[in-house]
Amino acid sequence: MVKNLTEGKPLKLLFFFALPMVAGNLFQQLYNMVDSMVVGKFVGEDALAAVGSSFPVVFLAIAIAAGLSMGCTVVISQLFGAGRIHEMITTVSTSLISLGVLGLIIMGIGEVIAEPLLKLLGTDPDIMADSLTYLRIYFGGAVFLFLYNTLNGIYNALGDSKTPLKFLIVSALTNIVLDLLFVIKFDMGVAGVAWATLIAQGICAVFSFFVLIRRLTALKREKDEEENKIIKHRLDTLTRWR
Repeated sequence: MVKNLTEGKPLKLLFFFALPMVAGNLFQQLYNMVDSMVVGKFVGEDALAAVGSSFPVVFLAIAIAAGLSMGCTVVISQLFGAGRIHEMITTVSTSLISLGVLGLIIMGIGEVIAEPLLKLLGTDPDIMADSLTYLRIYFGGAVFLFLYNTLNGIYNALGDSKTPLKFLIVSALTNIVLDLLFVIKFDMGVAGVAWATLIAQGICAVFSFFVLIRRLTALKREKDEEENKIIKHRLDTLTRWR
């Protein structure tokens, strides 16, 4: 649902708009928390320590993705508020391509610097192998992390903070199910929870993308129809004057 936040009581609009965003931030942190709980319960203390040692790097990746997407949100929301829909759609495309490519770059760099980062954080040698496995798989899904945060920002720019929350809830629940499946059923250990997170974030990003495309197509069609009506009205006016 696309919503114009310039109409109505500001305090009420902003309050109900912000609630899903706050909840979404909590659910985004849930990924690593669930991973830690599952490996701690079903794998062991070393596995729990391995996931925990990766958390600062994971949190940094999330912060970078969220920060960059926020910049895109500002520009897109300004264009949407001004009714410049065609320019807004171009900006959306540019944002998705740019941050998608950046996600791919970080995915590649992350595979190389994962071990030096863990050493810099003082990771115990006994858990280094598991920590490295978790972090490298997590970096493998960096493109999904960046795309989802960009999509989340675009939805917010269109006045819709509920849709990304719904996707994130489904993704978090999927992550829990896959964590339990990979760890208990397939005995994949730390790698299992990492793959579960990557798959859940990927599903969230892909479905969010296709829903956004459908909404942008509808917005473009409405704008074109509006412009056609204005042109037709002007032509009719000119005809009458003649």
